[in-house]
Amino acid sequence: MPYVTSIGTYLPCWGTPLQRVAGDDEDAVTMAVEAGRAALTNGGALERVVFVSRDLPLLESSNAAVLLAGLGLDPELEVDERLGGAPATVDAVSSARPRTLIIGADLAPAGAAAILTAEQGLQVRTAARVARSLPVRTRNATGDVHDYGDPRLLHERGLIASLAAAWLDTPVAVAGVDHDRAAELCLGDPPALPTIGASASLFALAGLAEQGRTGPLVAVEQAILSGISVNGGHAQTHRREPAPQPEAERRFSAGGDIPISLAAYERAFEAKVRWEAGQFAGSDQLDFPPRYRVGDDGALATHYELVPLPRTGTVYTETTVNIPVPGLHTPYSLVIVELDGVGVRALVKVTGAAPGTVDIGDRGRLALRRVAVRSGVPDYGYAFEPVRAGAAA
Repeated sequence: MPYVTSIGTYLPCWGTPLQRVAGDDEDAVTMAVEAGRAALTNGGALERVVFVSRDLPLLESSNAAVLLAGLGLDPELEVDERLGGAPATVDAVSSARPRTLIIGADLAPAGAAAILTAEQGLQVRTAARVARSLPVRTRNATGDVHDYGDPRLLHERGLIASLAAAWLDTPVAVAGVDHDRAAELCLGDPPALPTIGASASLFALAGLAEQGRTGPLVAVEQAILSGISVNGGHAQTHRREPAPQPEAERRFSAGGDIPISLAAYERAFEAKVRWEAGQFAGSDQLDFPPRYRVGDDGALATHYELVPLPRTGTVYTETTVNIPVPGLHTPYSLVIVELDGVGVRALVKVTGAAPGTVDIGDRGRLALRRVAVRSGVPDYGYAFEPVRAGAAA
């Protein structure tokens, strides 16, 4: 019987109040990191991470290294990656042991949510599990999607039939469908959910926790249904949901793609994605990016320690690039950020704000973002998100 002690949510700043859109530097992993860090705001012991999404960037490989690095967690922590939607996330909650971080992330609509389990908090119990086959939407090995295109069939033989088979009391929240459909099926007014995929169940749990409501929470996807019963208790919610703003108009210049060097990618990974500087023994100076030094004796010093850098800072100087750059969306803004308290400045792109709107002296935080996709490999680094865009430090 799991208990939920903390819930974190994240929505991109782009889009409308009803539907958010991921920025061109965001994907399921970067949004999962945002939601996970929100859920871990108050700290706490952690033994396992479960990551659920139908939009995993790497399917042949693993996304675990980037996820753990962005969250600032031990690289030896167990990570369970699951390809699935709203019911898969509820299944993960039902079977979770204490000190588990469960994250769901979606791209259309975009958003992510995470919960942290413990020995006490908001109590949930497994209520139902119905596995039926009604493949109205399929995706083949090359990524092509086929939609059967019969919403009535999906509603009557999918959602309604699965609810009937579950023998549940009237739910207080339904994840995986639009709000109007959920309201028809629920007792009272269910929380409005910004997504319908893997994160929707956790957004619903956050809404119920904030409202202090109990009862069945049901998650559906086609004809699959999973349900939990929320039985009372308290969980803290931490929302990173900036006000929506329209997407900035930018141009994309095709061509000129730079192939990735996996050797260089691997060498730079820890320092770049974990946001760390190099520090040599006996020295107070931090080197960012980490690099070797030549000592007073002329010998090359290569053994430095990686030290975590602050994730907040102030814009030291800024510029906006308007010249089209092959493979990038332009215009875009670059800033040099003076990191808090360490005497380190970093050159990074701006995220979560329209190009040309960030000024010298603006405060903000460093957020994990996808800086490029090269040779099919997502390459991650950090970008500056100004405080006024609604980011939490």
